[in-house]
Amino acid sequence: MADLRKTAIVTGGSQGIGAGLVRAFLDRGYNVVANALDIMKAGAFEPSDTLALVEGNIAEPETAARISEAAIGKFGSIDALVNNAGIYFSKPFTDYTLGDFRSLASVNLEGFLLITQVAVKQMLAQKTGGSIVNLTSTMVDHPIAGINATVPMITKGGLEAVTRSLAMEYARQGIRVNAVAPGIVETPMHEKDSRDQLRTLQPMGQMSRVKDIVDAILYLTEAVQVTGEVLHVDGGAHVGRW
Repeated sequence: MADLRKTAIVTGGSQGIGAGLVRAFLDRGYNVVANALDIMKAGAFEPSDTLALVEGNIAEPETAARISEAAIGKFGSIDALVNNAGIYFSKPFTDYTLGDFRSLASVNLEGFLLITQVAVKQMLAQKTGGSIVNLTSTMVDHPIAGINATVPMITKGGLEAVTRSLAMEYARQGIRVNAVAPGIVETPMHEKDSRDQLRTLQPMGQMSRVKDIVDAILYLTEAVQVTGEVLHVDGGAHVGRW
């Protein structure tokens, strides 16, 4: 008999928001397939009856295929996908190289495309709907002078646009597509940065915790009447000047 538990895929699952999500989905009773380039070496998780680990670059088609095989072969379904894997680095616009752009696009856009196509095909075959949540950035809508992130925001803006388009394309099939747009989050990405300076980048004067982002993703995953939404978790940064 097929497992009645729902199955969630989390990309970028070895640390930070991704690792928090893996734990939260397991605590909520989901089967989880967690992917990251080095998820085995990271040592944050051990495979179990409810957790499959798939190592590999999300920008490579074979990685998406192995994630799908793990989900369907071990658990029998794909019910939720969180496109959390992504890379980010900032520099003045004229210093970005073509190689920089291709690196950002390969993970943030191509990786999204490959795994999301696989997930949508399986959700359509199951005829039980599903949820996709993409991770974007509050700076898509509200750039901050001095935070030179123009080229990464090309990719994050693309994810925000495709979130709305896919939400409409598959609404009748019950596949919901939403996004979470974080501001500054206390993750390993910022371990070398000044906390005092980072706190000034949000109106509330705080950095978001991993749990804040995880809670928003879980809400969207299970909010059956919400689709095409971009939920900002940024202390109000997207609202205006401060």
